[in-house]
Amino acid sequence: MKKINSTDNFVALLGTKGGPAIRPGSTNPTSNLLVLDGKQIVVDCGLGVARGLVDQGMQPRDLSLIFITHMHSDHYLELGPLLHSAWTAGLNSPVRIYGPKELSDYWTNFVASMRFDIDLRLADEGRPDLESMISFEVIEEGVFFNEDGIKVSAMRNEHPPLVDSFALRFDTGNTSIVFSGDTAYLPKLSDFSKDADLLIHEAMLGDALDALFKRINNGDDRLMKHWLRSHTMAGDAGKIAKQANVKALALNHLIPSDDPDFGEADWISAVEPEWDGELHIGTDGMRIELG
Repeated sequence: MKKINSTDNFVALLGTKGGPAIRPGSTNPTSNLLVLDGKQIVVDCGLGVARGLVDQGMQPRDLSLIFITHMHSDHYLELGPLLHSAWTAGLNSPVRIYGPKELSDYWTNFVASMRFDIDLRLADEGRPDLESMISFEVIEEGVFFNEDGIKVSAMRNEHPPLVDSFALRFDTGNTSIVFSGDTAYLPKLSDFSKDADLLIHEAMLGDALDALFKRINNGDDRLMKHWLRSHTMAGDAGKIAKQANVKALALNHLIPSDDPDFGEADWISAVEPEWDGELHIGTDGMRIELG
């Protein structure tokens, strides 16, 4: 069984598919666990995040810090269930959540939907008050968190039609990690990611998009237009990594991640013309050691 220690430094890609749909054989939507000197930080909470955290050796009751990059369901759908599950597993300390301003409305409505169960457990089991332990703060561009040797910066990326969609950079005295968030190709992200130890960048495989569109089969041409204007081709993610002079690149939020006709070799081939450094093609549960 995995266990997280106070000296650990790693990123675990818990869910690596782009989009919210779950199909037989597919990976889970986006969520990540970032551990910096043992400090456990959750970045995005797509479906499957609770199981992914437990599989990495994290105790749900140890939740304390969560970042949500934007308000698409594959990045926050399981935030409420994660907090509720952690509460039933022994959570008894504050959890701070940073994200777009609409995130607190999601939580209010989740709690309302679970009111019967929450009130029942308060009265029947003597649980602490869940709502009083959870707080929300809005992500602002620039440095918006700086505590315990961890500095977090945000840059608004390009993920239309959303405006409040962010890339996040985590810096300690020894390590720098950047999450691109969901974004169209954005050259200025190379400056934001400059000299990072690891860039975790979303990626799309152009040759596979037509087949994916046909499989989904319940959207019109607006879905394809969204992909093309709001996401980054794998080769362009490689360009960003090279321009930023990062030490390693991990492709995440893969579109598609569940087509048996396209695999790791296709992603590598798409990136290689632009990036010849250390490369990780994300898979659920992949742990990338830092430092």
